[in-house]
Amino acid sequence: MWPRPVLRKVIALLLVAAPLARAGDEALIAGEFSPARLAPEFTLRGSDGKDLNLNRYRGKVVLLAFGYTSCTEVCPVTLSILAQARRKLAAQANEVQVVYITVDPERDSVVRMHSYLTAFDPSFMGGTGTAEQLAAVRSAYGITVGKKMPMPGGYLLSHSSYTYLIDRDGRMRALMPFGHDAADFAHDVRLLLQTPPAAASSKGS
Repeated sequence: MWPRPVLRKVIALLLVAAPLARAGDEALIAGEFSPARLAPEFTLRGSDGKDLNLNRYRGKVVLLAFGYTSCTEVCPVTLSILAQARRKLAAQANEVQVVYITVDPERDSVVRMHSYLTAFDPSFMGGTGTAEQLAAVRSAYGITVGKKMPMPGGYLLSHSSYTYLIDRDGRMRALMPFGHDAADFAHDVRLLLQTPPAAASSKGS
C-alpha cells in the first residue's frame, strides 16, 4: 500500500500526464501507473448477494470506482458514462466488469445497490459492507470522503471520483479522472483487452 501523501502526488502527476497520452492512438488516455502493481484485494458483500472480490473477475478488465446511491451529481454521471462505454465495446462488453463500491454504508444495502446499479447496466456490481471494511478499502485505494452535508431528507457526501483501470491479471494499470467520456473509457479498455491474461499466455506456450 502506498502512503497517502505519496499516492496524492502520484494522482497529481497522472492528472497532468493524462492529456499527453492522447498523442498516440496506442497509448492509454488515462494516466498510467508505471510500474503497474497488483490492485489491493478486498472482500465485500456484492449487490448480487455473493462475496465480492477482484479475484472473482480475473481474466476481465475491471473498472473500479467509488460512490453512493444517494449521490445527485458525480455518481450518476460516472455510471451513465461507464454504461455507455460498455455499449460501445459491443461484443467485448462481456470482457469488462464495472465494480462500484459504496462510501455510504449507512444507507447502501445490498438490495438498494442492486436496484440502483441495475438501472444503469444489469452487469454492474456494487460492493458494500461494514463501515470498517469499507474504510480499509478506501485507505488501500487512496479514496477520501468528506463530512456529511445535511440536506432535506438526508445528507450528501463529497468523495474521490476517479476510476481505476485494472487489467486481466488484477494489476492497476491506469487512473481515469472524472470528466472523461465513454469513448475514452472504451478506447482504454480495448487496449487492455489486447493483452491476454498471463495464465492464458502460459498455457499456450
